[in-house]
Amino acid sequence: MSERKKVVEAVGAELESAGLRARIIARDLDSHAEVVLSPEGAVPLASLVKVPIALAVLNRIKAGELAADEQIRVEPAATDTASPTGAARFRHPARIAVEDLLTLAVCFSDNTAADALLDIVPARDVQRDLEDMGLRGMDVRHRLDALESTPLESLDRSEAHLAYDLAQTRPPHGDGHRIWQLDVSRANSGTARSLMDLLAELWRPERVDPGVAARLRELMSGNVVRHRIAPDLMSDSAQWSSKTGTLLHLRHEIGVVDHADGQSIAVVVLSESSNPASVQPAAEAALGAAARALHDLLR
Repeated sequence: MSERKKVVEAVGAELESAGLRARIIARDLDSHAEVVLSPEGAVPLASLVKVPIALAVLNRIKAGELAADEQIRVEPAATDTASPTGAARFRHPARIAVEDLLTLAVCFSDNTAADALLDIVPARDVQRDLEDMGLRGMDVRHRLDALESTPLESLDRSEAHLAYDLAQTRPPHGDGHRIWQLDVSRANSGTARSLMDLLAELWRPERVDPGVAARLRELMSGNVVRHRIAPDLMSDSAQWSSKTGTLLHLRHEIGVVDHADGQSIAVVVLSESSNPASVQPAAEAALGAAARALHDLLR
């Protein structure tokens, strides 16, 4: 057995012992060398969908169909379970520029801002852009406020474990899920490979406008969510630009490590936890260690 295969198998065993099922890909964006762990199968994207949404909006700004400084009226979030930062926490209507909505959606993972963007560039147009650029394997179907109306939001905090237990229940055959936001045939969904192809196109653009790609890279470099795999991949000589996604038992992160010597390694981590808790620092640490181990095989 090769040393690389031994490392991948050890990573899989460590994740399993932490109660995690993960799909991970690490790719050198220039040599195209890859290390993979169980990459197949679609999963709900949660907030990862904000990256293709931002791409579609930036495409229209570049084409002159939208103005970056156009003011959009944003209403306060309808529920108390909205994103913890950004416009989702506003108590009063506000007017926010399109480009600032992009910052809120990508850097702060603000669902309210993302939905304001979907009001001007609907999901079907985001999907069409992906298909026109040959970026297949992702399906953009619905608004982000849907992520705040799962069974979890209707339960008392002391009963939250019931929602996580339900989230982990898999259909016996094929797609489908009792929580529709986890049903890959109905929810925003994608595969690890489709997300890796998206990252590769943003960092080494061929079909995406270079200026659009650069702006989206800049937005991802400003991601304020740094508790998942960022601690294991960023340093004074390595910049980690990413987007996270969290929904019930799902914990995702996609991004690129740009090293000072010029090497860029993209990492996609999609995971499901079997632990019935919303706060899982051990799971986050295990995902970071796994991402680092696969990254290091390419370094």
